[in-house]
Amino acid sequence: MTVYIGIGSNIGEKRQNCLRAVEMLQANGMVVTARSGMYQTEAWGDTDQPDFINMCVEVETELPPFELLKTLKAIEVAMGRVPTRIWGPRVIDLDILLYGELVVQEDGLVIPHPYMHQRGFVLHPLREIAPGVVHPLLNESIEELANEV
Repeated sequence: MTVYIGIGSNIGEKRQNCLRAVEMLQANGMVVTARSGMYQTEAWGDTDQPDFINMCVEVETELPPFELLKTLKAIEVAMGRVPTRIWGPRVIDLDILLYGELVVQEDGLVIPHPYMHQRGFVLHPLREIAPGVVHPLLNESIEELANEV
């Protein structure tokens, strides 16, 4: 299955943290088929914190959605992420943005990511690697959504 994952860091060696996360995705059986550039962006939501480095990757995986989420959370913990306030600073953040054309709205997992269409720091790197991919709920391409933010 083709999945798009958002990666962000605003603590420590932010660029290295993002690259390490990509390595860990691969070490956990995912095949990274595309990778965006890195973008320095202001924090979203809780803005009283350091800027982030953000990027997106396209991966191929056979993990079902909840197993993928569990794997991403395990990678975050392995990289030193500790719980803080909502939208607070973090060593690494890994978000499932899109999982094929699947729509999931269950406790603990929402796909497509519920805020991705509002976040330039997600859409601009995602546009680099998936401009023609269509958001399954909004029926707009990533290119169109990125042009709106």
